[in-house]
Amino acid sequence: MATDWLGSIVSINCGDSLGVYQGRVSAVDQVSQTISLTRPFHNGVKCLVPEVTFRAGDITELKILEIPGPGDNQHFGDVHQTELGPSGVGCQVGISQNGTGKLVKKPTSSSSAPQNIPKRTDVKSQDVAVSPQQQQCSKSYVDRHMESLSQSKSFRRRHNSWSSSSRHPNQATPKKSGLKNGQMKNKDDECFGDDIEEIPDTDFDFEGNLALFDKAAVFEEIDTYERRSGTRSRGIPNERPTRYRHDENILESEPIVYRRITVPHNVSKEFCTDSGLVVPSVSYELHKKLLSVAEKHGLTLERRLEMTGVCASQMALTLLGGPNRLNPKNVHQRPTVALLCGPHVKGAQGISCGRHLANHDVQVILFLPNFVKMLESITNELSLFSKTQGQQVSSLKDLPTSPVDLVINCLDCPENVFLRDQPWYKAAVAWANQNRAPVLSIDPPVHEVEQGIDAKWSLALGLPLPLGEHAGRIYLCDIGIPQQVFQEVGINYHSPFGCKFVIPLHSA
Repeated sequence: MATDWLGSIVSINCGDSLGVYQGRVSAVDQVSQTISLTRPFHNGVKCLVPEVTFRAGDITELKILEIPGPGDNQHFGDVHQTELGPSGVGCQVGISQNGTGKLVKKPTSSSSAPQNIPKRTDVKSQDVAVSPQQQQCSKSYVDRHMESLSQSKSFRRRHNSWSSSSRHPNQATPKKSGLKNGQMKNKDDECFGDDIEEIPDTDFDFEGNLALFDKAAVFEEIDTYERRSGTRSRGIPNERPTRYRHDENILESEPIVYRRITVPHNVSKEFCTDSGLVVPSVSYELHKKLLSVAEKHGLTLERRLEMTGVCASQMALTLLGGPNRLNPKNVHQRPTVALLCGPHVKGAQGISCGRHLANHDVQVILFLPNFVKMLESITNELSLFSKTQGQQVSSLKDLPTSPVDLVINCLDCPENVFLRDQPWYKAAVAWANQNRAPVLSIDPPVHEVEQGIDAKWSLALGLPLPLGEHAGRIYLCDIGIPQQVFQEVGINYHSPFGCKFVIPLHSA
């Protein structure tokens, strides 16, 4: 009879246009060939209407999810708001040879659809007769599941209600010792009530469930929506968004000009800074003219010596280890610097550097050969150096035989080339090569022949000379020449130093 199916929870598939409905059967009309569901769900979402009715022609697939127990079909409407949950057993309707309908219990599975995990129910595996009218409404069954936590909880509540309703009326209800113990027992039954024998043998089809999600179509839909709404696009996976460094401006600015310094003659060698600015080399004659014009405008030799000494000492302190070496905890490890100076202005620059190093607790040993007459600049620098803890020697025998931390070379001068033939000069070069300490040359000249001491670092003043490989790594220091002084000698100048007084130069 049609009334036997009232209260059953079924799943009706009406095709792609109408979708899938699930609910409890409230009415079956054999004349008009319709079936009605109460508290229906449409594609997993609860419907706003309390009841929906389907014609037999609209139904593509039908599945009985739950069969009510004895007496439940008469009072299915009084059950407390029971929501739908995942199905445990699928029942397929078939037609026997004698024309009578038969309901056969048969688990179903699909590789392209989610698999249902069986749950314990009180419904036994039995054959149930189906009327021919119900055969017309039931065509086939497909396994569907609901992925909702609230619905799974509802299924457990419904299972408990079935268990209590299936108990014999004359069976006595066990008394509970208390409300708290009863609550704990119900929780234990919900968690551990399933039989071990009913654990499913098949694994969950993860690949089949993943194949149901079309990732490309979803992203295409999101991109289409963002283009229409004007929101910022997330970009396709192959595109990389523009990334900026922490010190890079994201606002548009004027184009960067890397060649800001031009000289009036042909450049034999060019250098570049860490930021990419091009620094051309100048000839010795142009460099000498630049210093002469600067001295005429007030940048005297004493000022230039002081600026050179400060910049050279700062570079030397960095090479010696900086704050890691020069701190109060390392008083027993004072660095030692050997200063080789000649009797000329280059030597006076070295003496000024040694004075500043001695003021910073560096052990300085100054070598300067004895001459009958000294330049006034050297005499003044020696007078200041004598007030420090530095040591001045005039004989190479007084220089340390053990390696020192740094050797500063100020022996060469392009205007006193004859000094290279002096015995003291050759002996000083031999001592520096035997000591094997790194060498820093201050304002080295450009030699046509290779000089005796190969430097690891060289410090140029203002603008570099076209130094060769024997000069090592070249650094440039700012000695305070104004921009208009450069323009007066024909140099279009823009400072490449930025926030520093000493910058490294690289071969362009």
